[in-house]
Amino acid sequence: MAALFGSGQGAAPLADRLRPRRWEDLLGLDAVAGPETPLGRQLREDSLVSTVLWGPPGCGKTTIARLAQLHTKRPFEGVSAVLSTVKEVREVMERARGAWRSGEPSTILFVDEIHRFNKAQQDAFLPYVEEGSVILLGTTTENPSFHLTSALLSRCRVVTLPPLDETRILEIMRRAVLNDEALLRKQREIPEAVLSELARMAAGDARFALNALEALCLQYPEEKALDPPSARAWLTSGRVVYDWGGEEHYNLISALHKSIRNSDPDAALYWLFRMLEGGEDPLFIARRVVRAASEDIGNADPRALRLALDAKEAADFLGMPEGDLALAQAVAYLAAAPKSNRIYEAASAVKSDLKAGHRYPVPLHLRNAPTRLMASSGYGDGYRYAHDEPEGVAAMECLPEKLRGRRYYYPKETGMEAKVKEWLHLWEERRARRGNHGGKNDKK
Repeated sequence: MAALFGSGQGAAPLADRLRPRRWEDLLGLDAVAGPETPLGRQLREDSLVSTVLWGPPGCGKTTIARLAQLHTKRPFEGVSAVLSTVKEVREVMERARGAWRSGEPSTILFVDEIHRFNKAQQDAFLPYVEEGSVILLGTTTENPSFHLTSALLSRCRVVTLPPLDETRILEIMRRAVLNDEALLRKQREIPEAVLSELARMAAGDARFALNALEALCLQYPEEKALDPPSARAWLTSGRVVYDWGGEEHYNLISALHKSIRNSDPDAALYWLFRMLEGGEDPLFIARRVVRAASEDIGNADPRALRLALDAKEAADFLGMPEGDLALAQAVAYLAAAPKSNRIYEAASAVKSDLKAGHRYPVPLHLRNAPTRLMASSGYGDGYRYAHDEPEGVAAMECLPEKLRGRRYYYPKETGMEAKVKEWLHLWEERRARRGNHGGKNDKK
């Protein structure tokens, strides 16, 4: 467990040195691990069932595991899914099984970052958890619904930990300033305004706040004034807290897309620059902007797609930071543009029909007949060339027989799509007139 929790000596990071050793010292987690919660009662009564702790970095997942280790009378083993192989984990579980079959209590197996094991590897836990020789205590920053197997989830309780609020993080840092020996020896005064700035920058991550506090105390230049702007610039070099490899990566791009959809350019620009300042790949952002242009604007403003693609090209050509304005221009335009999701709905309806098995042959009159055999087989019979029709449209069905009359696309009365709707209505009227005049394929 030392490899997971640290040695507890001065060489360990401040975040590790400051981990609580008593339940009453656990801050900000009363709602999930307080004495009256199911998890809190299990941990305090040493009756833990297999559990997965899910939450953002620095919210207290590993701290809860450490407290469980300190207060349990059961055997406790810890592994990291980053550092350990499945073979090593299976050896630990086999030892636990042997002890359990000899009458010993079940072993609590702590697996840090359990989502790093792939779904086939996760199956290794199932027989041990199911028989009860191992009580699994896993932690993950990723959504268990997507990263853990349904079989494993069905045998575990998932406890969701929220990010810590700024008040709690500020309290944790104050405790560190008052109690940590290394910080006390340095005797570096950290202004309250700087502590508040660190709590804000941490975005719920207590580990980030504590490590930043330690860096300021031990490494910040003695001759330099310490105020919030200076501390922020020294710590981050303009970067903001951004987990671009984890769930926050997807949360932020979702926020950008939904702000565009809701016609809120201010919010969309905020989320855009949150990601750019955090070091996000600008082409990842551009891909979502292009998608939003089709999914949420569509034919209400066909220029949106072209502008989104132009922004992608500009960002790729210029690189960052020069390309940020092209992305900002596209994001602001898309947010302000009229919205229609009718292309998205039409595509979904077609996909649904295909998934339901509505896959029919192409009608003969729509097939080309490049050979005599194909022509003699009826290919192209009844085809009517629209450009030769008096009104530019033929009374000819283009869907398969079993889907005749099926409609997928219903334009909105929004932006340019209102004009598209007029055009379609015009073609329908003309097609109906041509049908009333008769024709080889006039089938209603």
